[in-house]
Amino acid sequence: MGMGRYILLRISNAVIVLILTVFIVSLIFNTAAEKELKATITEEVKGLLMADPELARSLSRNETALKEWTDFQREVRYERYGLNKPLINRVFHRSIQAIRMDFGKSHTLMSRSGSRDVSRIIMESIPRTVLLFTTATIIVVIMGLLLGLKAAQRSGSLLDRTISVFALISYSLPTWWTGMLFIILFSYGLGIVPSGGMISIPPPEGTIARALDIMYHMALPVFTIASVGFGGWAWITRNVVLGQLQEDYVMVARAKGVPERKVLYGHVLRASAPPITTMIFGALLGSLGGAIITEVVFNWPGMGRLYWTAVAANDVPVLLGNAVVMVGLFLTTMIMVDIIYVFLDPRVRVGAMKPG
Repeated sequence: MGMGRYILLRISNAVIVLILTVFIVSLIFNTAAEKELKATITEEVKGLLMADPELARSLSRNETALKEWTDFQREVRYERYGLNKPLINRVFHRSIQAIRMDFGKSHTLMSRSGSRDVSRIIMESIPRTVLLFTTATIIVVIMGLLLGLKAAQRSGSLLDRTISVFALISYSLPTWWTGMLFIILFSYGLGIVPSGGMISIPPPEGTIARALDIMYHMALPVFTIASVGFGGWAWITRNVVLGQLQEDYVMVARAKGVPERKVLYGHVLRASAPPITTMIFGALLGSLGGAIITEVVFNWPGMGRLYWTAVAANDVPVLLGNAVVMVGLFLTTMIMVDIIYVFLDPRVRVGAMKPG
């Protein structure tokens, strides 16, 4: 199977999965969303009555007329929003809107500009999460790869044993719990970094001053995430690379006099690339979603805190938008991993190797 056909197949599969997932998510959120919408319509009808005192006095003398007027106003709005259509039609319409990134208006949350458009609220949060978690993930990956390679190269040494013990300890520590300890120590104790937030209030003037202020606020959460994560990365990389170092091609390369650095970085690391690539993209994908509790602890205005706030406020449109965006990001990442796999190892193509 050619490269173009393989990529087209993977994209087609991802689109089908996206459509099915969006339909299921829309079905799950449909009841809650329509309950909120019906409550809004009821309040809107009451508001119309209160805005017209003469009409209110007239209808108050006749309960039947009041009920008929209220039912009529409600039915008009039900028809406007499609609430009188069959369930499957309503869910299908909501799914189409979600695929088009049209999630409607939030009930309570607003963007920085004061807009209640859910798409705008989410698009404001994604760059903040990317800035924090992707920066921390890149640091974790670089540190983990370098230490993991050295530990595999010196298997059984003090460095190897130290990394293994540290990985066991750090990997078992929740990031949010470690973050609270670091806040107590570095923020309240030593006072060298802020305890949370993304920027000072009021924000500094000037692009450079603003960027430096954001980096200053990022320092503690990035340090926390890196401290907890790089040990596990080093340990996993060490095990993957150690398995490759025991292969025959490594012994042949060493017997030929190939420099150890070239063996490690040119041969072993390339052979270990597929599983490590999966880990890297998985970590980056997780960073895009943000960590709900971690962002709440550091008061970081990203996707994680947005989801937490939406749950607390029962803001269904924002919850639906968050879920759909995360599914889209996940599928996009998986397609990228598949494409990179083809370049790293062409054998992963479907039908590339036929039995002889």
